[in-house]
Amino acid sequence: MKYCSNCGKPVSIKVPPGDNRERFVCDHCETVHYVNPRIVAGCLPVWENRVLLCQRAINPRAGRWTLPAGFLENNETVVAGAIRETFEEANAVVANPDLYTVFSLPHISQIYLFYRAELVSPQFAPGFESRQVKLFEESEIPWDELAFPVVQETLEHFFADRYSGVFPVRSRDLIIDRDPTRFR
Repeated sequence: MKYCSNCGKPVSIKVPPGDNRERFVCDHCETVHYVNPRIVAGCLPVWENRVLLCQRAINPRAGRWTLPAGFLENNETVVAGAIRETFEEANAVVANPDLYTVFSLPHISQIYLFYRAELVSPQFAPGFESRQVKLFEESEIPWDELAFPVVQETLEHFFADRYSGVFPVRSRDLIIDRDPTRFR
């Protein structure tokens, strides 16, 4: 950030009075500009014994498979965002969303929330951000072609939990270790 969105004057990075972190602060009007994590909301859509995945048409990770998800919009609840993203990416309508996994990724300042949800019907089609959309049984999941660790972990939990029929909400911090391609 170079300029204040309030008055248009230059900003500096400094710790504002009463704070303990560096922030963008306007040198003229003293407005503090907070930069907070982005929230990603999505669904794990289920039809019978299969889950709906989208093959990404955009970067990052174009060509890889993911759960339908995207950034939450202003003035939108998390569950509404998850339902919207499922429709935008897969033209799929879901019902009965239930919070399932929550991931904090501090190294990229993102928080992911996935909801287990029932597909209303097996009607779906790729949206603008998807090359293709497909229902997968557990044995058909393209594990080596998944786009993100949060998707893999959510799917692993789902397939393990469905045997017991108990789907607890799971929360985890994913911290990158020395190798930026691996999570711990």
